[in-house]
Amino acid sequence: MERKIIIGLITSTEYLKQIRPIWDSMLIGSSSARLISNWCVSHFDKYEKAPGKEIETIFFQKVKEGLDKDTAEDIEEDILPSLSDESVDDDLDLDYLIPETLIYLKTQQHLQQNEQINNILESGRGSSEERLKEVEELKSKFVPINTNKDESIDLSDKSVLRAIRRAFQQAKEPVIRFPKQLGKFWNNQFIPGAFISFLGIEKRGKTFMLLDIAMRACRQGKKVAFFQAGDMNEADQLIRIGIYLTKRSNIDMFCEEHYEPVRDCIKQQLDICQKKERETNWSPFEDINEDIIKEINFEELKEIYQGCSDYSPCCNCKDYDIKKLGATWLRKVEKVDPIEYKDAQDAVSKFFIDNKRRFKLSTHANTTLSVSMIEGILSGWKLDGFIPDVICIDYMDLLVPSVHMEFRHSQNQVWKEVRKLSQTKIGEVLPLVISPTQADAPAYDVHWLKLKNFSEDKRKYGHVTAFYGLNQDPKGREKELGLMRINKLVIRNEPFNFKDSVTILQNLNQGRPCISSYFN
Repeated sequence: MERKIIIGLITSTEYLKQIRPIWDSMLIGSSSARLISNWCVSHFDKYEKAPGKEIETIFFQKVKEGLDKDTAEDIEEDILPSLSDESVDDDLDLDYLIPETLIYLKTQQHLQQNEQINNILESGRGSSEERLKEVEELKSKFVPINTNKDESIDLSDKSVLRAIRRAFQQAKEPVIRFPKQLGKFWNNQFIPGAFISFLGIEKRGKTFMLLDIAMRACRQGKKVAFFQAGDMNEADQLIRIGIYLTKRSNIDMFCEEHYEPVRDCIKQQLDICQKKERETNWSPFEDINEDIIKEINFEELKEIYQGCSDYSPCCNCKDYDIKKLGATWLRKVEKVDPIEYKDAQDAVSKFFIDNKRRFKLSTHANTTLSVSMIEGILSGWKLDGFIPDVICIDYMDLLVPSVHMEFRHSQNQVWKEVRKLSQTKIGEVLPLVISPTQADAPAYDVHWLKLKNFSEDKRKYGHVTAFYGLNQDPKGREKELGLMRINKLVIRNEPFNFKDSVTILQNLNQGRPCISSYFN
């Protein structure tokens, strides 16, 4: 293989042009071949072409300058005779040679690292613990050859105008669109190449939210890759998908009669609305003000609902869409039978198979999944024709870094790797990557999540394009009502504060974390 590489470097300008960005002569085993490769690269850097027949002139000049006699004989006897009187350039199969060169160089890189590791472990220097630490440091500094296609642009070339048009179109075309107030709140962040995360305490519904996003993407014709990193096993995930699609749980207690929240207007509830679009011209509340309505709990609201069966909630006017008029009313959900596996099979067939919607689920044990593994899986799927528009990872804290390092740096490394995943095209697709993360212990006692509620490493904020908090009051009032407030913690290219928020209405008995939304 090294012989083919050297012939390519000597004879083919196009080969040199494509190989030059990742070239490292130290990955060539033969010292003579390494020397010739340096001559070729130097010639290309100076003259922007392969040396071709000029390699003989370069060789004899090096001999005059004192080239080692044995090395000179090796080159003169082994390499130079390979050059025919005619150019070899036309005979090179670059479609074959370039990929094979990349494989060879990457293989050599790993072999050399393995040799270094073995030398350290067998050296006898220091204690076993010290040698292992040296090996870990060596691994952490390993930088694989970048084989990505050069996609740099020249702003002085007319082709840049097309790139500008694509950039503006991409920035305003969300991969996933959400309805109503939630859509207004964050649709413009769900674009190709974005990396979005949600911050929430344990059991706040992060996996529910991620699944809802994935299913919306599928419904809108997008291909979804869902990586379960250990929060749930495959069976759990499939059951939850079945519940989502059928709106019926597999557990009896969640199939009983219950109540779910619906949108209403604070002005109608206070009986101060003067608009003709109003649904009900009276209020179900007596002697009440806005502050009391905002603090009403589930049992109190249920009692009022049961005594006002002819009251209809309202969200009809334009003001409701743009102003903070949201309030909560209830709706009774009748008892249903728990789903069985056949119900889930029918729902999956109808939603995915019949409609040819693409969703791949890859499930892994806790703390075994890394971004490099994800990239490997995606490469295999690409060969089968599956290239995702959306990549969901459940969840960030369960991923392990692709290289070994100290724990205090490992989380930052994982976030950097996921950001790279969102920045790397798969085929021609720049994926939207979404993955939630765990909040710290003090977050259990706060009404609003803030930037200080990160866990492990605050540097994670530097890698996302958007970071949202999942909020419910510490007393459990909102959880019981089926409400969650989503606030903005980090948004690139957009002014915000942590109280910029939207309320989503939930029915988790039916596996639905977002049945509607309103501005607070």
